Amino acid sequence: MTLAIPEWNDPSLKAGTMVRGALWLLQQVGEGNRFTKEQLRAALPGVSQVDRRIRDLRAYGWVILTNTEDATLTAGDQRFVKAGVPVWDPVAKRAASPQKALSAKEKKAVMARDHYMCTSCGISGGEEYLDDSNQTAVLLVTRQEVVMPDGEQEIQLTTECKRCRAGADDEPVRADDVVAAVQSLDQADRARLLRWMGRGRRGSTPLERAWNSYRRLPAEAKDAVRADLLGS
Repeated sequence: MTLAIPEWNDPSLKAGTMVRGALWLLQQVGEGNRFTKEQLRAALPGVSQVDRRIRDLRAYGWVILTNTEDATLTAGDQRFVKAGVPVWDPVAKRAASPQKALSAKEKKAVMARDHYMCTSCGISGGEEYLDDSNQTAVLLVTRQEVVMPDGEQEIQLTTECKRCRAGADDEPVRADDVVAAVQSLDQADRARLLRWMGRGRRGSTPLERAWNSYRRLPAEAKDAVRADLLGS
């Protein structure tokens, strides 16, 4: 089913600068016509690096020329020659997302940044799963689509274990939703969360530490702990 083309200036449209810019080019400029940087900035005000977001469309087959490629243009002009992948359609955008093979150095750098742990479940490479001691974690560096706080969509690298990756859906993770959730907290909880972010780990209460210690026990040991506590 073909996705309807949204209006570029629809206030209810949840899309980033690149998508809105593509719709603006298609609906306001038109293929074959010129546009200026000033017109672009006026259409999408308050956006940093708006020119770069429009250039990103080239990776999706959009043909946009500058004066270095078209001698009839001035330094402030560009020409929208041809539309490419409909980037407002998440399925089409994901299928056409430009990717390149990662080098061993790049993979190592990502894993080191993520402390050689799965960013989804926290397991380390070679560690046994709590619910399946016969299976050990294998870490991968994967590409993940992320909706940033400004609504722009990006492909970012992250470390995941094979099990979490196999169970993941194709929906992007939403940093904008995280910002909204944090902003909805009261002042005390928000300050506490910011401290966790600064430390890079969550704080815990004695109750949570006791629960985490208990859940790591084998089944028979859990039964013994419960019996001991209920009898005391």
